[in-house]
Amino acid sequence: MGQTTSHEHLVLRWTELCADPRWDDFPGKIELNGLGVIEMSPATNRHGMQQMTIGNALTLQLPDGTAIIECCVLTTDGVRVPDVAWASAEFMARYGDLSPFPQAPEICVEVRSPSNTNAEMAFKTELFLQAGAVEVWVVDEDGARHMFDSQGAQPHSRFGVVVGHSPGPG
Repeated sequence: MGQTTSHEHLVLRWTELCADPRWDDFPGKIELNGLGVIEMSPATNRHGMQQMTIGNALTLQLPDGTAIIECCVLTTDGVRVPDVAWASAEFMARYGDLSPFPQAPEICVEVRSPSNTNAEMAFKTELFLQAGAVEVWVVDEDGARHMFDSQGAQPHSRFGVVVGHSPGPG
């Protein structure tokens, strides 16, 4: 069995991908797994609306930080991209616009797509928590939100954020 690619190699590979104009108009999200292999996932308009609803709520309710749509985070399994994240002012002072972030922002949010499995969501939740996230939210297609921290599932966000429903049907 092969070895996992080193973090330094993954960062270099990610930098190359970000500079490659072939990805400029790609209608979805790309990530690198721990072997440096590109993983792609298409996005729906509903997915994008949920991202914006969550990002807006984070921006309005947690003004002492930065909400980020699709930030890249170096994890133990490659460069992963939460759909939405919130980083404190301290986090941003430490890492600025470094890509990928060497650790996860305080809040990482995954918006489920129809193709996502429970196992995939659990795996990504664990990756972001291991990378330093305080909370990981998993948002179902119907808008239901599930909060996790290092102790497991939680009934609500410890940051006190309340998110309304996304516009559109459903």
